[in-house]
Amino acid sequence: MDGEVRFDAYTRHLYATDASMYAIEPLGVAYPRHADDVAAAVSIAATHGVPVLPRGAGTSHCGQTVGAAVVLDFSRHLHAIEVDPASATAHVQPGAIQDELNRAAAPYGLWFAPDTSTSNRATLGGMIGNNSCGSRSARYGMTIDHVRELEVVLADASRAVLGPASPQQVAARGRGQSLEARLYRELPELVERHRRAITDHMPSFWRRAGGYRLDRLVDDGLDLAKFVVGSEGTLVTVTGATVDLVPIPKAVVQLVGHFTSTQRAIDATMDAMDAGAAGIELVDRFILDLARSSPEHGHLVTLLEGDPDALLVVEFYGDTAAQAAAAADALERAWRAKGHGYAVLRADTARQQQQVRALRKAGLGLLMAAGQGRERSLAFVEDTAVDPRHLAEYTERFAAILQAHGLRAGFYGHASAGCLHVRPFMDLTRPGEVDKLRTVAREVAELVSSYGGVNSSEHGDGLVRSEFNRELFGDELYEAMRQVKGLFDPDNRMNPGKKVDAPPMTDSLREPALPVPRPLPTAFDFGGDTGLFESANRCMRIGACRKSASSGGVMCPSYMATRDEEHSTRGRANALVKALASPDPAAELAGDRLHEVLDLCLECKACKAECPMSVDMATYKSEALHARHQRHGIPLRSRLFAGIRRLNRLGAATAPVSNLPGRLAPLRRGMERALGIDARRPLPRFERRSLPRWFAGRPRPATPPTRGRVVLLADSFTSYTEPEVGRAAVELLEAAGHQVRLESRGCCGRAAISKGLLDRARADARHLQARLVDDARAGVPIAGCEPSCLLTLREEHPQLLGTDDAGVRAVAEQACLVEDLLVAAIDDGALVLDPDAEVAGRRILFHGHCHQKAGAGTASTVALLSRIPGARVQEVDAGCCGMAGSFGFETEHYDLSMRIGAMRLFPAVEAEPADTLIAATGVSCRQQIGHGTGRRGQHPITLVRAALRRP
Repeated sequence: MDGEVRFDAYTRHLYATDASMYAIEPLGVAYPRHADDVAAAVSIAATHGVPVLPRGAGTSHCGQTVGAAVVLDFSRHLHAIEVDPASATAHVQPGAIQDELNRAAAPYGLWFAPDTSTSNRATLGGMIGNNSCGSRSARYGMTIDHVRELEVVLADASRAVLGPASPQQVAARGRGQSLEARLYRELPELVERHRRAITDHMPSFWRRAGGYRLDRLVDDGLDLAKFVVGSEGTLVTVTGATVDLVPIPKAVVQLVGHFTSTQRAIDATMDAMDAGAAGIELVDRFILDLARSSPEHGHLVTLLEGDPDALLVVEFYGDTAAQAAAAADALERAWRAKGHGYAVLRADTARQQQQVRALRKAGLGLLMAAGQGRERSLAFVEDTAVDPRHLAEYTERFAAILQAHGLRAGFYGHASAGCLHVRPFMDLTRPGEVDKLRTVAREVAELVSSYGGVNSSEHGDGLVRSEFNRELFGDELYEAMRQVKGLFDPDNRMNPGKKVDAPPMTDSLREPALPVPRPLPTAFDFGGDTGLFESANRCMRIGACRKSASSGGVMCPSYMATRDEEHSTRGRANALVKALASPDPAAELAGDRLHEVLDLCLECKACKAECPMSVDMATYKSEALHARHQRHGIPLRSRLFAGIRRLNRLGAATAPVSNLPGRLAPLRRGMERALGIDARRPLPRFERRSLPRWFAGRPRPATPPTRGRVVLLADSFTSYTEPEVGRAAVELLEAAGHQVRLESRGCCGRAAISKGLLDRARADARHLQARLVDDARAGVPIAGCEPSCLLTLREEHPQLLGTDDAGVRAVAEQACLVEDLLVAAIDDGALVLDPDAEVAGRRILFHGHCHQKAGAGTASTVALLSRIPGARVQEVDAGCCGMAGSFGFETEHYDLSMRIGAMRLFPAVEAEPADTLIAATGVSCRQQIGHGTGRRGQHPITLVRAALRRP
């Protein structure tokens, strides 16, 4: 193969799980670069008699993508997209992401209509494998309805192109002894033998993703492309697909109905369907309450009126705004006439609609984050569907089953398609819970069957539902499906154990099989003797960290640049679980292979804020580095960067001589050889007139303070390499009437934390806390200009020193960004900005520090910049700049650092006119912008200082 192949223990562990409740270690993982690689892998596997398992490597809720096989991960290399607007089609490789396809098609007014809630990481190969759909399936159908042609590798490693075939083509292709010929010759005979069973026993409801779609061969002729959609890699391996695109709706209107119960919301569904709604989504109180309490999603519920028990989100499309509005008006009238709902929110703008959709799409992550301890929100009865006419009664009976077994769950899903996503909370490590799991699954399967519904409506069968297929389809139809499997895959090597001949659904469950972790002392307080293990094991593997750079959001920058599973937050968390569950967790935590997996984590903290489970990989990596240092010693470069404050202070004291190494090529090359500090990266310039020196000698304010005291945290950078930022902060705070005390004799320990020198960081934290605690207890704000340093007081200090320390809590509570204080001063007139200043009336492109985005948000900084008279502020949609403190200086990381900057940040800066001001709160961000684009980045505080009206 041209692609990579990995058979090491950590890689096998990372691919042993998906978003389901199962874990089966694969034999190894291959990353094909092209279709020939796929054929080669299938051929080699056949030679050795081992199974193969295709994987888009996004998520799978039912265990389709785990098995004792060679996994083929298509997401890393096979993600090309070609749009043909003339035919309204696209050719995609299986690793292409749904949102990326829609972005490529959007300029032509087209999109791929099946819209999964995981569209920012769902691959087309996975959607074809599962026959996925989404909120608009009542209008647009399922993936099967949009697949025109498939390029596949068959079980014997031969290549084929599948699509519709006329009777003459079927006869011609059926000649010969190849596997493809056998398919065209024997499959029609199989269908004829079982035509009555197919007609009589296939569930009549249209939204089907379970079993094999033999009904399509009865109704539509021999179209093998559509037939293998939803076969979960058990029949063929897809290497390319031609899919149909549809016109993007010209006008969209949303109605959000507010209801006092879930049942009342469901009762109103049929009126919405009769009004021609394109999509009807149900969200119940359970999800709404979780959203309200979520820092990431709390803003999504601000549009709602009152305190609804359930919502129906209804979308209408039209060729004109008037047409869509008329349909929405008709539904509002119908609901009023029948007394459905107590309020209706109308969302006409794209921004409002996106907020409502985001609330619905957040449901899965919110549910997963709501478990207590080892309790999980499990996907085993979350994909049933019945005719919407029966949905109200069906939901009531479904809820009764859960109640009878003492289970709680949230209800959400696609009401227009009668599909509910219900994920009960269970702890499978408790006695009796595994038996309860099977009992509930069987009772729900029997319930849905009694309504003529389907057990798998979009997520497929996998390991969790395949066991029930014989009962659901009947003996003859199930035997026909087994014959299909035998025809396509005579040796049972294509993702065996799914669809037919499956093991019991309770085999290979992940949580009960996890070993009890051994106690492990840690520097950070994770809670209890196994707190680090429990924290890492919170990852539910739904793949929210596997977004592409163009999908928006900030997690995970190194995965966006590499598309490598082990460099995703999910991959790192799974690797930590393996290490911490080992017989000697301290040794494994210090091991080389684990640190290869952790190495490219930039410690940007995006995962803590954006991961639904708040997996805090930055802190986990620091702890792992600490364990490694204890066993192997501390490298010189790590000591150097951890002591950056001392180094910067010395550099400032000896400037300008200390700046020579940054300008002399031979010295830079020597630093690269000796320390691994890349010679291509410009070094910061030390300023002899440091911030502490300036502060001590500055003229004192002429007027007495009027706003109270403020402690300004003089971090290592605004003190010695960019003192103009600290000076601007002092001058603005004093102009606003504050009495400023500069705290310049302590380090927060941020640099030591990032390098895993946690004993040193704890000592730094204690020293600084002692200098801040009296002010904090007196209610004095502790303000900072550098977000990563300031936020260390809020986050890492409590974890290092103990959350039960009242003084530490007081300091954390008083810590704030300087921007927070300045906005208040401007708004009450204490600070007046000059409309004639040079920076007034300018466009400002702002990039927020990644720690700021994760720990405090950028709203106050955007607000401050917006206070500059006439300023037009645009925040860059980008995550970590790629510099990440010392990361971008290190030789082995330099190239990746620049690739991450080039994904979104550099293009955004380079697209701006020359007179646009570039603002960034982080010193690393400003360094990266300057190096990567040649544009000067300024701290927002210096821009505001430039706009201050002179007395």
